[in-house]
Amino acid sequence: MASQPPVRTDSRPVVLSGPAGASPASGTAPSGGSRSAASGYTARHLSVLEGLEAVRKRPGMYIGTTDSAGLMHCLWEIIDNAVDEALGDHCTRIEVVLHPDGSVSVKDNGRGIPVDIEPKTGLSGVEVVFTKLHAGGKFGGGSYTASGGLHGVGASVVNALSMRLDVEVDRGGRTHAMSFRRGEPGTFQDPPEGPQPETPFTPFVDGSQLRVRRAPRGAGTGSRIRYWADRQIFLKGATFSYDELVTRARQTSYLVPGLCIVLRDERGLPGTPGQDGPHEETFWHDAGIGEFVEFLATDPAVNDVWRLRGEGHFTETVPVLDSRGHMTPQEVQRECGVDIALRWGTGYDTEARSFVNIISTPKGGTHVAGFEQALLRVFRKLVEENSRRLKFGKDDKLEKDDVLEGLTAVVTVRLSEPQFEGQTKEVLGTAAVRGIVSRVVERELTALLTSTKRTEKMQAGLLLEKVVGAMRTRVTARQHKETQRRKNALETSSLPAKLADCRSDQVSRSELFIVEGDSALGTAKLARNSEFQALLPIRGKILNVQKASVADMLKNAECASIIQVVGAGSGRTFDLSSVRYGKIILMTDADVDGAHIRTLLLTLFFRYMRPLVEAGRVYAAVPPLHRIEVPCRGKKVEYVYTYSEAELHEVLSRLSKRGRRWKEPIQRYKGLGEMDADQLAETTMDPRRRTLRRVQVADAAAAEKVFSLLMGNEVAPRKDFIIQGAARLDRERIDA
Repeated sequence: MASQPPVRTDSRPVVLSGPAGASPASGTAPSGGSRSAASGYTARHLSVLEGLEAVRKRPGMYIGTTDSAGLMHCLWEIIDNAVDEALGDHCTRIEVVLHPDGSVSVKDNGRGIPVDIEPKTGLSGVEVVFTKLHAGGKFGGGSYTASGGLHGVGASVVNALSMRLDVEVDRGGRTHAMSFRRGEPGTFQDPPEGPQPETPFTPFVDGSQLRVRRAPRGAGTGSRIRYWADRQIFLKGATFSYDELVTRARQTSYLVPGLCIVLRDERGLPGTPGQDGPHEETFWHDAGIGEFVEFLATDPAVNDVWRLRGEGHFTETVPVLDSRGHMTPQEVQRECGVDIALRWGTGYDTEARSFVNIISTPKGGTHVAGFEQALLRVFRKLVEENSRRLKFGKDDKLEKDDVLEGLTAVVTVRLSEPQFEGQTKEVLGTAAVRGIVSRVVERELTALLTSTKRTEKMQAGLLLEKVVGAMRTRVTARQHKETQRRKNALETSSLPAKLADCRSDQVSRSELFIVEGDSALGTAKLARNSEFQALLPIRGKILNVQKASVADMLKNAECASIIQVVGAGSGRTFDLSSVRYGKIILMTDADVDGAHIRTLLLTLFFRYMRPLVEAGRVYAAVPPLHRIEVPCRGKKVEYVYTYSEAELHEVLSRLSKRGRRWKEPIQRYKGLGEMDADQLAETTMDPRRRTLRRVQVADAAAAEKVFSLLMGNEVAPRKDFIIQGAARLDRERIDA
């Protein structure tokens, strides 16, 4: 890339050196330099990135981010290539190993990457796959009828963003190998102890070639890829998440019945299952997505798991590679296979997963739109036909949320060359899929709901009653909220009397502290800055909204007060722009009851005010656990606050080394009410010195999951949890 000449913006002449043989350009710029800047911008300033340079320059365009999520995306690209072989019935086993040196390897027993010469480039198939963008066997060449990889950039992007990548292919009784450094093929001079990314590297100059050796007896066919992510690209703290890998492997084993996926973690990282040594898990399921639905569902079932299968055809105009290597538009007949598993439960949440050729589409797309459209159409028709038995009025109308309440579903479609929105493949965009899925669901679901078989007929009746009941609850809740919510939260006089509001009306500056108990409220009133800090006390533990209906939640005085003070509604009507405070801070005691109350509050916010959590505006205050009184010279006393047992021991050890003494016993705070106003302000409420923990969506979801386990209706999982954890219980941690 050519270096850029200086651009002058003053009124003196500007001289630019041009390419060989060109006359220098000069001129006088007027005041302000606009003409000078314009005349200095020539084609010499344009950069043309070739090959994999664009990937290293703009990695976010290909993998989304350069943190742990981007690191995992690279791994998904390699794993999905192996899964595509399984989709074509060419692969039955995939092994993924996280190595101690930070590298990761993926091995499969598929057909193996082609090793012969690709005629257009003159390169081996291995080098084409790993060095050429938009190259591969998934552009309609007949190698894959349905695959997750479509754009031909996955393997080459991973190669470009790796310090080192080694690939070995077993084909025809031979093992073919090639190595790359940041996308460039060559050879490494590895020491006897094994491959390392920093060993001397010699790039190929005149031409590149595969290293070939005789494969071990009985090796069969397959590919092995091992790579070291480039730390020049990825953030320092980016790591492979074993939990995400387990979730993805389990999910894939459900979607591809008969495929065995083995995960092995050899890193020994603290906090992971392999912290005490290599940890290995195997995933294999034969029942498919029906078993996946049973795994995802957590509430009692209203009906059995139903499978809706079908297919459809559509015509698409696409560029097709002809025999001469030219892309020409042609009318292509496509086939779309639909396979859906679903069941309704007695709960209120909806858990729907969607996939295209086993690639997850978390943001939906045309297949999900067709699925939801057909569900609503079928239930509206059947409810109208049974309106007398269901006591369904003429003015009543089912909405999509009524039908989706309590639904657990897995929606999968398979088709050649689906159109996604972006390389990350989060949204399916093929328009014709919507109609095909809708027709299959409408036909199959209608047959089940109108079946004359005794079991299905009984389940259909219960399901229709559940949907109508959800509609009535929604209407009642809406009417309740319309009568209770004020038009303007700042002007109404119906705010709870116990709210100690702030004077400022600047939302970005204001803070609402939800305080545990009236005793802590008195101290907090003296400790707060009333200009921008508001206080709302709650009495004990609020309602468990995890298992309560919307109507019960709205009847609860504490929940209604919180929703009313926040001032933005709840559920589907929640309006983030109407929230009265910039920060919502949960301030509870540093004991078991305080943690319980905080969990209940997080469950309320996560379920009925989720946009507030997603926007990062919900926080948890972090009050201190201990106060150490350290005498100083004279009569002065220094107070040191610690926030955990580990920090307490660390501070005491530091004081001992300095020869400092402290007053015994050390004060242990168990409640906010034990502090005076100055202490509470200094440690918990003063923005200049306090510590706040921002609640992320993942934190709230984990809290909701744990609370569902410990306080839900299901007794058996809670009993198992208590039995398993009894041996690890530390009695000293119980506040008694």
